[in-house]
Amino acid sequence: MRERREALGLAQEKVGVAIGLDESSARARISRYELGVHEPPFATVKLLADVLDVPPPYMYCEEQDIAELLLALHKIPSKGRRHKVGALMACMAEA
Repeated sequence: MRERREALGLAQEKVGVAIGLDESSARARISRYELGVHEPPFATVKLLADVLDVPPPYMYCEEQDIAELLLALHKIPSKGRRHKVGALMACMAEA
């Protein structure tokens, strides 16, 4: 989450306020989420994912390459995504 937030140039406070947290506690709350001190409820994960422009499963990735794959798939317009996923799955099955 931190890496994506920083890649977008967003401050913790800005992300927190964007998901509806009070400005006075937004930075601390987002920091706790990023550090794993607290785990946000799924409704909050969805809000965070929207602000960070990632799919919600991205928020749970522990491996960077998988997170990057999810982000790449998320960026494909939904109309063409099914075809590309099918091609990727076929390619993986051949390997």
